[in-house]
Amino acid sequence: QVQLVESGGGLVQTGGSLRLSCAASARYAMGWFRQAPGKEREFVASISWSGGTAYYADSVRGRFTISRDNARNTMYLQMNSLKPEDTAVYYCAARSNGRTTSGATYDYNYWGQGTQVTVSS
Repeated sequence: QVQLVESGGGLVQTGGSLRLSCAASARYAMGWFRQAPGKEREFVASISWSGGTAYYADSVRGRFTISRDNARNTMYLQMNSLKPEDTAVYYCAARSNGRTTSGATYDYNYWGQGTQVTVSS
């Protein structure tokens, strides 16, 4: 049974920063997605199994940085210059069917419980 445990969400002002963490029970290619109220879940960032390749949504590129510590099977999302439109529940996800990055929800077969990020204006 794969377990993904997220942490690090919270309330921050516009322009502030937060770092999300996702601890996995094993090593996978992983990603972050988010879902705002009334909207579909959308891709944020993805990182390969090795950590050598990262892939970002246009809306966060240059502001967010995805990384991983393979010794700890933990993935991170450093979020800087946060905007109110970044407010959402953030989910980490893992895929056991490939080692590359992906922005498609259907490529991920394991999901965390989600952590709320709220950016106030």
